[in-house]
Amino acid sequence: MRLFIGIELDEAVRESAAAIADSLRRQLGRRVDARWIPASNLHLTLWFIGNVTDDRADEILRGLDRPFTVPAFDAHIASLGAFPPSGAPRVLWLGVQSGAEKLAALHEALSARLVPLGIEPESRPYSAHLTIARVKEVRGGKAHAGLRASLRVVAADAGTCPVAAVTVFRSHLSPKGAMYEALLRVPLQ
Repeated sequence: MRLFIGIELDEAVRESAAAIADSLRRQLGRRVDARWIPASNLHLTLWFIGNVTDDRADEILRGLDRPFTVPAFDAHIASLGAFPPSGAPRVLWLGVQSGAEKLAALHEALSARLVPLGIEPESRPYSAHLTIARVKEVRGGKAHAGLRASLRVVAADAGTCPVAAVTVFRSHLSPKGAMYEALLRVPLQ
């Protein structure tokens, strides 16, 4: 099964983020070929685990099933950006304007639980963000610069969401897209 760990967003922030993504999609038109994330799948990723056996999944769930010492907090989701920071964009995202330091603390707490289980962290430093699209291609001359300029002018404030738990998700892949199933919710202090 395919696992990742993240933060579920409340409905208001999810719908607002989806509306921002839809507005951006209309503005960019045919200049950008991307797979836009449906509102139901919007979340803040903390750790991507990937494919594991059922037994390994059970071991991971057991290793995570105790409250985190990080206190509950609010995350403010606003501003648009792209990864990587230069060159051809591969991901379009909404940023975390407040709460990013708490998300980083949760990432560190996850590392303390997952690394002893043999799950290696990514080589890149953790960067809190809400993925709204995965870019396949940007068309036109100076397209990358034009896309980044477009991101700076779109109003993008999805609001503030309470964060009170970390969720382990199972990703079910199909030709119609991914569907996420919450397997475990681990509360914050």
